[in-house]
Amino acid sequence: MFDFPYSGEIAGLLTAVCWSVSGLAFEDCGRRIGSLSVNLLRLVIALALLGVFGFVTRGLALPTDATPRAWMWLSVSGLIGFTLGDMCLFRAYVLIGARLSLLLMTLVPPVVALLGWVLLGERLALVDWLAMALVVGGVLWVVAEKPLDSSGAPRKISAWGVALGALGALAQAVGLILSKEGMGDYDPMAATQIRVIAGTAGFAVLFLIIGWWPAVVASTRNLRAMGTVTLGAIFGPFLGVSLSLAAIQNTAAGVAATLMGLVPIVIIPLEYLLKKQKTSARALFGTVLAVAGTALLFAG
Repeated sequence: MFDFPYSGEIAGLLTAVCWSVSGLAFEDCGRRIGSLSVNLLRLVIALALLGVFGFVTRGLALPTDATPRAWMWLSVSGLIGFTLGDMCLFRAYVLIGARLSLLLMTLVPPVVALLGWVLLGERLALVDWLAMALVVGGVLWVVAEKPLDSSGAPRKISAWGVALGALGALAQAVGLILSKEGMGDYDPMAATQIRVIAGTAGFAVLFLIIGWWPAVVASTRNLRAMGTVTLGAIFGPFLGVSLSLAAIQNTAAGVAATLMGLVPIVIIPLEYLLKKQKTSARALFGTVLAVAGTALLFAG
């Protein structure tokens, strides 16, 4: 499916588009029914979509052909990326909005590089440190600014929301490394299904412990929110995550991460078109700085 020229690069670009759409969708429905309920519902919907897709394309509704090693690494990746990472990220959507939350995700590539340096002994050149400084500096530059509401007046940024977004970025970075380790040349959509199964199971256990299931059931009665959750599920864990795995499978992980890191750029015109949300020159500069640092980090 992804064996044509530049398939990894194209998949990375499409991932950025998908995650921009899903981010705005999850921000909206998270405010309506709560980020915790959204987390589980979108995974259940994505799991159904992946099952149908797998049955039609591979004759397997479930990834029963995956090796035990793939199940282990991808399941751990799903628990860290979906259950922990997205739980933090989705709450950040509600607290600080989709644009700023997804901007924090530009921290993922340098975090991957740092983890490789610390855990794998990979050496970083001076230009790598400079690139990471650009990314972190760009993010901090935007975070330090008070964003504007629809009337152009400044609004306060939640420090807790920023912290959750940063933690979500860390979890996504770890999940990306584990996914590449476990996937090998396995089908990206089926690999995504394993991650979604693990993430769904993680939320199911968590909700049982904290008694959140009644809230989930009540959320399904909000038809408008469920429509938005479905839209986010299609562009998020179904298409977006599958495309991200196809990207890291078919091109260098750094190149894939750089292209996925274009989400903050893609989401700015979407927010303006859909929400008429204004973006300051400072925010634009910080966003470009962060993405430029990401590109520089993996230019070699």
